Amino acid sequence: MTDPTLRASDAERYRVVAMLEKHAAAGRLTLDEFTERVDRALACRTHGDLAAVTADLPVPDTGPGSQTDDNRHLLWAFLAAALVLVVFSVVLGLAR
Repeated sequence: MTDPTLRASDAERYRVVAMLEKHAAAGRLTLDEFTERVDRALACRTHGDLAAVTADLPVPDTGPGSQTDDNRHLLWAFLAAALVLVVFSVVLGLAR
């Protein structure tokens, strides 16, 4: 963790809001809790203030099998499907 007294950037505040959205979608936060925490996150000035907004929530999983890995698999599947469509289009174009 960085120095808790350092000022937070807008990007860091929005990153915390995105994390809160994931926790709300997972059922860890009610809509009222989510709204209150988003308001607090956007008003935070320091890294320590931001850490306090999410202190009681689990850290997002970044290991194997995480959402990032799932997205990477989806990207490869999309690229493979696009390649198949291109090859199919070329074959049909040559058959004419």
